[in-house]
Amino acid sequence: MLSIGSNINEVRVDGSMKALMRDMTAFQEFGLSAAEIPVHGLDAIRNGRLDKRRTTETKTILADFPFRYSVHAPNSLNLMDRQHVGLHRDVLMASLEFSAEVGAELMVYHPGRFLVEEEFGVHGPITMESAEEERLLELEATMLQEAADKFPMVVIAMENARPYLHHSPYCYAELPVKLMAQVDRINRDNVRINLDFGHLHMASRFYNLNEISEVHAIAPIIAHCHVHDNFGNPVYHTEKQQTHQIPFGKGDSHMPVGWGDIPFRDLLAEFIDSYQGMLICELRGRYFEQTRESARNLAALITCT
Repeated sequence: MLSIGSNINEVRVDGSMKALMRDMTAFQEFGLSAAEIPVHGLDAIRNGRLDKRRTTETKTILADFPFRYSVHAPNSLNLMDRQHVGLHRDVLMASLEFSAEVGAELMVYHPGRFLVEEEFGVHGPITMESAEEERLLELEATMLQEAADKFPMVVIAMENARPYLHHSPYCYAELPVKLMAQVDRINRDNVRINLDFGHLHMASRFYNLNEISEVHAIAPIIAHCHVHDNFGNPVYHTEKQQTHQIPFGKGDSHMPVGWGDIPFRDLLAEFIDSYQGMLICELRGRYFEQTRESARNLAALITCT
């Protein structure tokens, strides 16, 4: 059954169980039917190990609400890390263990990056030999195969990435067809795609893609969706302040549905008739008060599709 929900913003919650309870209660008042829980926003993983007490506390809170649940793995998890790949594998496994423990159907994972955003200020754009790129793709695939086999009850949803001016392509998943190829390589029923509408809109502008055609191509393996709005204009990694970007329609805004210019109706039409997953309005914390509006706008779009 299709469900509309929102994300628990990790910055807004910032490790507080009281804040988690507060925002979950608000979600229920907003009439949502799903919620995405950030394992990193709850301090449930420390140095690659799952905090059992914090996990139990989270599970107890979530059990009081009638939602479907997904989990978001830590944003900085990178299975292509060249120095601490073992630690990143541990974080992946701990994130999946958390997901299984709290009853989440699915865990969102940011695919491997050849160059992580945290190092953009240290390294310029990279030029990678095809053999090294293939090695990293195979490394990621092997670890995800292991993870998928160990946690068959949790879908791992690999998210398409946003582009950055100057540093792209830093991640193969900026291009949906390359993400689909990696999912095919992994070849596990519980490894699929999380379609991030905002990231797709930006990539379509940056790479001159037809975003409707891109969604059509990946539609059979879409298991989850992040639905948020923007104007499709990529930024440099140094551009962080939302109040400076929004007047110029720049950046990965994560605005409420209907505030930007993403053609949601046309994109949803490519897969929504058979879709049974969650549609998560992944909003920045600054838009929490507009969560109900975003969910209602999304529901109206689906009704008209």
